[in-house]
Amino acid sequence: MRMSGAGFKGALRWAGACLPWAWLLLTAGVAQGQEAVSSGALQMFTHMIDTHCTECHNTTDWAGGFAFDTLDLSHPGADPQLWEKAITKLTGRLMPPAGQKQPSQLAVDNAIGFLSTSLDASANDRGVGHVPLQRLSRNEFAAAVKGLLDVDVDPQQVLPTEIEVDGFSNIARALSVSPTFLQQYLSAARHVAETAVGEPVPKMESVFFGGGGGGGGQAGPGSPAQYDHKDGYPLGTRGGVSFTHVFPADGEYRFSFHDGDSLDAGLYPSGMETVATLVILIDGQEVARRQVGGPQDLALADRDGPKGRVAIVDQVSNIPIQITAGPHTVTVTFIERSWAESNDPTGGGRTFRIGMPIIRDGIQVVGPYQPRGLSLSASRAKIFVCEPTQASEERPCAERIARHLAAEAFRRPVTDDDLKWLMAFYDAGRLKPGGFDSGVTELITAILSSPDFLYRAISGPEAPAESRPLSGLELASRLSFFLWDQGPDAQLLALAGDGRLSDPAVLDAEAARMLKDPRAESLVTDFAFSWLNFGTLSQVEPLDRSFNADMRENFETEARLFIASVLLGEHNVTDLLTADYTFVNDSLAQQYGIPGVLGPQFRKVILKDPNRWGLLGKGAFELRTSYADRTSPVLRGEYVLDRLMGTPPHPPPPNVAMDLSFHEGQPPTTVRQRLEAHRRNPTCSACHGLIDPLGLALENFDVTGRWRTVDPVTNVAIDPTSMLSSGLVLRDPSDLRHYLTRRPDLFPTTVTKRLMMYALNRELEYYDMPQVRKIVRDAAASDYTLAALVTGIVNSEAFRRQGPDAHPIRGPQAQTQVASLGSGMRSTQQRQE
Repeated sequence: MRMSGAGFKGALRWAGACLPWAWLLLTAGVAQGQEAVSSGALQMFTHMIDTHCTECHNTTDWAGGFAFDTLDLSHPGADPQLWEKAITKLTGRLMPPAGQKQPSQLAVDNAIGFLSTSLDASANDRGVGHVPLQRLSRNEFAAAVKGLLDVDVDPQQVLPTEIEVDGFSNIARALSVSPTFLQQYLSAARHVAETAVGEPVPKMESVFFGGGGGGGGQAGPGSPAQYDHKDGYPLGTRGGVSFTHVFPADGEYRFSFHDGDSLDAGLYPSGMETVATLVILIDGQEVARRQVGGPQDLALADRDGPKGRVAIVDQVSNIPIQITAGPHTVTVTFIERSWAESNDPTGGGRTFRIGMPIIRDGIQVVGPYQPRGLSLSASRAKIFVCEPTQASEERPCAERIARHLAAEAFRRPVTDDDLKWLMAFYDAGRLKPGGFDSGVTELITAILSSPDFLYRAISGPEAPAESRPLSGLELASRLSFFLWDQGPDAQLLALAGDGRLSDPAVLDAEAARMLKDPRAESLVTDFAFSWLNFGTLSQVEPLDRSFNADMRENFETEARLFIASVLLGEHNVTDLLTADYTFVNDSLAQQYGIPGVLGPQFRKVILKDPNRWGLLGKGAFELRTSYADRTSPVLRGEYVLDRLMGTPPHPPPPNVAMDLSFHEGQPPTTVRQRLEAHRRNPTCSACHGLIDPLGLALENFDVTGRWRTVDPVTNVAIDPTSMLSSGLVLRDPSDLRHYLTRRPDLFPTTVTKRLMMYALNRELEYYDMPQVRKIVRDAAASDYTLAALVTGIVNSEAFRRQGPDAHPIRGPQAQTQVASLGSGMRSTQQRQE
């Protein structure tokens, strides 16, 4: 649901008189050429420059490195790079600096409209950007092996941290290969291959999975999570542990609790007072059931002390279960007892130490005992397109497997030279005890370690000063990594091979098909979470004792469901700021003060408080823009300018005191008072006068997203009122939301810039901006949906063409990254031989 009638009227109220003139300029486009730029707009623009800008930006002072009195103001197209920067500064009201005389919003919007229309009309020959050779990011690697082999890997665990550019980890020039990365990558490739094929000669292993109610879990001993039903667990159960484990082979596996304390709620074995039924489920199917507790077990614990406790745990340990190879979801939980009658002195209400066994630490899995080989798991089904029945069939079958997997992994047809190289690894592995399966494991390791899998390359144009269209395979690869975070599927590769993908109608149809595929969820979990910085919530550890990892997970789930509902649900992308709904469970609803929500499952709810609408009312936003001990209007204001408006403020100058925390021994002051004292310095005020008002409007939200009216340090009422440099007064988050959406194209432009950067794997340049504005203009007819923005991007020159490299790497360094990987693979093969 988008902005309500009242909200829309409020947005128009904030826009004021800016819309009639400036909006016509912005929507006029370049179809009418320079005729769209009226003499009145030029005069108004020139007057604003003369009145508010030339005092500093002149041939005497040269502030910022340029002077307006050296420029032809009537022809911005002669200096596009400078004027594109000016558009960004004006959009965020970053210039003139706070404290200086400010132009009206009408004048600013007129200037933006005049510059945009002028620059778009003269943008025909500005060139196309270049994307150099790039390796897969660790997120792309994880998605690619999931699609290729149906193996789940945690990219943060198997590969090193990557350099981010504006929050994105898929920018080509930042994706280097170091010796450390090479070592970890080859190890990850082998791990994936072994997991996918399984272990023909498995080793006995013991693995512990935490997640109970104690030290190994997410909550302290006796936490409510172990006494109540947990979301995703079978109905009629309480507490427990659930995890996914890749079992290396078919066979018997034994499940045990960690130690003698694992079924105890405290030092006194009160958890034994009540008989409880423990159940183990594999992929949702019950495979074992045991009873624990009751008078007999309680007496045993009382009589024999620690030895008795160990004996009780032994009753529910070493539980044998037959399991096939591959990944399986294991759930260990208790069947809930009836609460119709209770001896609890509270009259039937629950307490957390009431004589019920709980899983305090976690589960230990040991096996396989008596392995029986490898059954056809989901991963093996993707790999083994043939099964040899005798030795003479093994190598031809291995060649079929190699061609099948390499074609998808390399994102192109497989050559005979490719096959010859890969089969050398198969032959070396075939000599190992596992025979054929071991050879296939080495074959897959070689495929994943090949530069053809790890790297994406788009050839440069033959003429140094020209661009060239992408080939069908290059376009297919760029499209699939944009929308799915992984390589193209068989249909996309077939269209690319036939040359049909260059047809705009076919390309549009494929983009529409791919957006409806579940793999498009990566646009939420990778693109949106990176853009909005929601993937790093764990970096903030609030000092609030009531906050725990469960609530952080609630924030992440809410953000994921909400963003997916807008981006993948054919909504206007501005609904990210204006939607009057969200997704909560009972604990998150309680955190937000939303009544009537029961149960751990998430559901869509309508928000009656407009201050909660959109991203600004989400706990993920509040947490990520705070410190552990206090809110930060500076972080929140900077976030709004950078992430939501696309106009990042200047970084602070070096050696500036930035610690505004309250220190013991000082008189209590509010964050607002400390910021006001900081802004008394004119140097600080120039930026903080722009940043702080945006963040102060959100000061009623605490670190963990709760609404408050009193400052916790001074115990005085919070005053969120602030004034922007334009003179506009903000009184609450609703006012800020209206300001951010005062023009219908404003937020879609921010989204398009970020989305295009993510799609192209490079930073945007000044010559890209006319294409961005065209994409936004064209998307207006489809109400600015994500699908409309994607269609515009994939049909843009920037997406469909490759320009010359302005900063080529020449000489011996040109092939360093690819050569290093090839050297690593040769060393691996030599060790095998």
